[in-house]
Amino acid sequence: MTTTGEDHAAGRTGPAGLWWWPRRRSAVLDAGLALVSAAECAVEGVPFARDAGIPAAAGVVFGVLAGSVLLVRRQWPIAVVLVSIAITPAQMGFLMGIVGLYTLAASELPRRIIGALAGMSLVGTLIVTLVRVRQDMAHGDVAIGEWFVPFASITRSLGVTAPPVLLGLYVGARRRLMESLRERADSLERELQLLAERAEERAEWARNEERTRIAREMHDVVAHRVSLMVVHAAALQAVARKDPEKAVRNAALVGDMGRQALTELREMLGVLRSGEAVTGRRTAVPVPLAAVGAAAAAAASRMAEESAEGLAEGPRLTELEELVGQSAAAGMVVDLSVEGEARSYAPELEQTAYRVVQEALTNVHKHAAGAKTYVRLAHRVSEIAMQVENEPPPEVGSASSARLPSGGNGLVGMKERVVALGGVFLSGPTDAGGFRVSAVIPASV
Repeated sequence: MTTTGEDHAAGRTGPAGLWWWPRRRSAVLDAGLALVSAAECAVEGVPFARDAGIPAAAGVVFGVLAGSVLLVRRQWPIAVVLVSIAITPAQMGFLMGIVGLYTLAASELPRRIIGALAGMSLVGTLIVTLVRVRQDMAHGDVAIGEWFVPFASITRSLGVTAPPVLLGLYVGARRRLMESLRERADSLERELQLLAERAEERAEWARNEERTRIAREMHDVVAHRVSLMVVHAAALQAVARKDPEKAVRNAALVGDMGRQALTELREMLGVLRSGEAVTGRRTAVPVPLAAVGAAAAAAASRMAEESAEGLAEGPRLTELEELVGQSAAAGMVVDLSVEGEARSYAPELEQTAYRVVQEALTNVHKHAAGAKTYVRLAHRVSEIAMQVENEPPPEVGSASSARLPSGGNGLVGMKERVVALGGVFLSGPTDAGGFRVSAVIPASV
């Protein structure tokens, strides 16, 4: 992976940094340039002191101090350029002027400031060169025509000012471009990381939805039939006459098998709902972005396909009478009433309505065996309503005669189904001591 802007900034401000220098080698470079500039200005300070009529030592000291300003070029480039402009009449600071203009142009300062200072340096160099060349021609040091004065002045001023400014502008633009690319790389990396996290969340959500759907389907499909098997076995124990001992043993075996099946089903439902596998909890491992996205898409697609298949093969409201008949055959006194004109609904709505009634009857078998039960189905204009209500069991001990285990997932599954379709689900005991389950689902689903 490429080095991002954050890593680059961390490297620049790390332990190797010193004051305003980003790296130690930058400090060494500036110190070397300042040393050379100070030596140059010190040498040039001798003729300056002679022309000014001051001691040579003073000129040397002045040159050393002026040339040393180059040490702070990164922090205060304006000050360096101003000092170089100030000492231009003294014929000092050639290196400092070039380096200062380059640093100024490469900095983040506004272009108007860079242009103003570069123009001041250009004009200052032009004037000083013009004066010096005229003095040299007046003294007879240069024997060339008058045209040479402006030519030399313009050439020298442009040669000293234009190249460092142009180079500095190019380096500054390139540096800003690199910083922009680093920021974009950082932003892209953060977005990719966020997308990976969201894709992993979607994949986990798809897995949880799949586990919950499987748990709900297994509970609704298997629990009812197994409960009826246990009820039939209990009834067989009570009515067997010809070979009572054998009938009782066989019936007890059927009942034990049914109870074991329900217990195992309850354990499996608990594992599915808690997200644990049979062999232990799944260990989360980091996966690449592409793999996570593919897993999420595959899980969502698989869930959609399996849900569509399940809905296509799921029960319909036309099978409700058969469902009630199965409970009646097991000894339950159940009354079915249908209100309104029957019509076809969306497959998921009919399946949900059927499962609610099925699970409610299963709970009656488990907790109120022998109680009279009323099943009501109402076809309304914009909704379908269903209600399953049972009276208290005739005897206190009859409710536990079959000893049917309960996992507590039935009411939860019914509510999940109804709420997922935008409906309302209510359940609870009645004033008479029975239990009531009610659900209303919009018919527009």
